[in-house]
Amino acid sequence: MTTKPTIKRFHVRRRKAGDAQEAPTEAAQDATPDAPQEERAPSHAEQIDAISKEGLTARQLRLARRVALKNGFEASSDYDAVRQLRAAGIDPFQRSSVVDLIVPDSAKKSGQKMGLQLPDTREGGILLPTQKNSAASERNASEIRQIQRDIARRRRRKLLLLFTRLAVFIFLPTAMAGYYFYAIATPMYATNSEIVIQQAAPQNGAPGGLATMFQGTSMATQQDSIAVQSYLASREAMQRLDADHGFKAHFSDPGIDALQRLPTDASNEAAFGVYADHVRISYDPTEGIIRMEVIAPDAQKSYEFSQALIGYAEEQVDQLTRRLRTDQMSGAQQSYEEAEARRAAALATWLEIQESARQIDPTSETGARMGQINTLESERQRLELLLQSRLNVDRPSEVQVQALRDQISNIDELIADLRDQLVGGDDNQISLAARNTELRTAEENYNFQTIMVQQALTQMETARIEANRQVRYLSQSVRPVIPDEATYPRAFENTLLAFFIVSGIYLMISLTASILREQVSS
Repeated sequence: MTTKPTIKRFHVRRRKAGDAQEAPTEAAQDATPDAPQEERAPSHAEQIDAISKEGLTARQLRLARRVALKNGFEASSDYDAVRQLRAAGIDPFQRSSVVDLIVPDSAKKSGQKMGLQLPDTREGGILLPTQKNSAASERNASEIRQIQRDIARRRRRKLLLLFTRLAVFIFLPTAMAGYYFYAIATPMYATNSEIVIQQAAPQNGAPGGLATMFQGTSMATQQDSIAVQSYLASREAMQRLDADHGFKAHFSDPGIDALQRLPTDASNEAAFGVYADHVRISYDPTEGIIRMEVIAPDAQKSYEFSQALIGYAEEQVDQLTRRLRTDQMSGAQQSYEEAEARRAAALATWLEIQESARQIDPTSETGARMGQINTLESERQRLELLLQSRLNVDRPSEVQVQALRDQISNIDELIADLRDQLVGGDDNQISLAARNTELRTAEENYNFQTIMVQQALTQMETARIEANRQVRYLSQSVRPVIPDEATYPRAFENTLLAFFIVSGIYLMISLTASILREQVSS
């Protein structure tokens, strides 16, 4: 099978003087012994005039001129070129390749026509230019076939090299990865679980506000969930799991394949790398759920590791809120104890003042004294009236008058003494008013401290309620279950992924090499 060359340009070499004999002119082709020159000229003019009336396009005329020059005809015009080509039995408007102009030897001997099945090129024993250029046409066709064979050979070689590179750099690594995943990789068992951190619901009658706006949503415990996720993915959790359940020893089992096995004397960093690959923890902020997948070569161990990590998470949740609850309760408890101590001191001071003053109720004591004074004043008024009545007689009795006057004087002294006891006298004696003030101050101080104790008790109760509201609970929405079938490796998916990775690397390297080669060559 050969491909016909598409020729977009024709480079026609002008003939030299020595080539005039090889390319017979139109006059030599059309000359006959019986036709004179004068008769052929009117016939040519008539043919050209007839061709001009056919309505040929400029493109057809240019194509006819090009075919005429290619076949060695010297035409005076485009219409003359059409006339000469038709006289030679050549279609002036047919695009024919060089291969179509070749006539095999077998076809020449048998008289078969090739290509367009044009009329016989021999007329009256005259050899036309097509037969004279057949040798050159065969040589050109042979060269074209050789070029095509070289192109096909180079194409096959490039395809072979391409398939070789693909086999070495893509198919072979993919086959090795597939063999590892299907035949060598140790089966791994995965235990899945889901945990959620919840907040205690507020009690009835608890005050609301912005703090309770997000109550019951994932935003209320988002910070705690992120903290628990970070802890479970930390080195501390790995070291604790190793100390409690032998994480390193389990993954150092010789039964595990070499790529997944942990060295016997592995460091904590190497063990943490294996831990990060086999303990996968994710947090969904929209739902507030922490998803955990624990992978181990043994199904029972996978379940055991999962249960241990859930216990660690629950302890971490308690630890996060324990300090907050302790601080709130300790502050309120301390305030209550201090208020209670001040109340007790105020009560002791009040009692001491009562004992020293020998008075319990300052109000009643003052009222009793004032009652005595009022009684004495009433008695003095009666005696004064009696004395005045005795003095109104003509001859009053001196003895009776003096007796009345003595009684009135005694009553005045007694009233003055009682008043001195109430407000104090000149002998620096503590007055009843001073003692009453001390007792009243002590009583008011005691009452104030009692109120403070009640407020501290209320604050302590509020702090207790708030501390209980700050409590976080870890609940398991999906409990771990012992797997009965290996989850990993996923041989087909992993092999396909390896194929894509190797193909991408090869593609990037090939593109980079092509760009560099182009830059260097330019």
